Amino acid sequence: MDEALRFSESHGVRAGSQALDLPPSTLYREKSRRQRPAPEPRPRATSPRALSGPEKEAVVEVLHSRRFIDKAPAAVWAELLDEGRYLCSIRTMYRILAARLEVKERRRQRRHPQYAKPELLATGPNQCWSWDITKLKGPVKWSYYYLYVVLDIFSRFVVGWMVATQENSGLAKVLISQSCSKQEIEPGDLTLHADCGSSMGSKALALLLADLGVTKSHSRPHVCDDNPYSEAQFKTLKYRPEFPPRFGTLQEARIFCREFFNWYNLEHRHSGIGLHTPEDVHYGTATATRRDRAQALEAAHLRFPERFPNGKPVPPKLPKAVWINPPKKEGS
Repeated sequence: MDEALRFSESHGVRAGSQALDLPPSTLYREKSRRQRPAPEPRPRATSPRALSGPEKEAVVEVLHSRRFIDKAPAAVWAELLDEGRYLCSIRTMYRILAARLEVKERRRQRRHPQYAKPELLATGPNQCWSWDITKLKGPVKWSYYYLYVVLDIFSRFVVGWMVATQENSGLAKVLISQSCSKQEIEPGDLTLHADCGSSMGSKALALLLADLGVTKSHSRPHVCDDNPYSEAQFKTLKYRPEFPPRFGTLQEARIFCREFFNWYNLEHRHSGIGLHTPEDVHYGTATATRRDRAQALEAAHLRFPERFPNGKPVPPKLPKAVWINPPKKEGS
């Protein structure tokens, strides 16, 4: 329409309406509408039911009083009504507070702390471990065994595990202490990451980690992906074809887990570590294994070059750094 009005001003309304295929009345009506001054808004009449200025100030004084300063308008209204006093409706109280920009949470409540996102880096084995506890179904409904697993996030090597009949911080303390001793962890070298469960955050475990010189780290509450390596390892366990729907005895659960973790550490080719076994990466033999793989691929390329249209193949790379929640790049 703006373009039509500009054209009609320079060529006339009739020529403009013919050129733009618009009725002349449409252009005349639009020009007349735009030339009229905008009507001034009429002041809204005050309702006879509205509170007067002094009455509003009395309501504000009550809401600001020491007795009611941290209570919601509905609670204030109810308490005053129980005493036989009526100032105004609950909605009117909110309307008065809104006019003063005071509509907010008035009740005293616990303020939850702001949890920082854990950002953990490992560039080699025994720098950062992740541990967690999962349930294994027992022989009858509502019965469980508890599997504790401590995992090195760089190599995916399970440095310690335990199956028990209960979730207990004392058992976790023993497992972590034994794992640190077995791996010869020096004070200040290791960060231990876990979620916010009762066993993970216990005082006894915190004192142990302080004595060992191990830095503790925790996931944020209700954040499912702050402990990804332990969760992925549990999925590998429970998706094995031989994983039973239930374990008949504690001994049966321990035997199964012993066989599983032997396979996982010594035989499982893990996609996250260049299809090497966790033991190879954890103890430093993966570099030689990758070199042997490269030689085998080079020999295959020399023998059958036509089978490799993209050039000489190379084996998957070994990880150089592993993160839990890598920091975001600037601008992303």
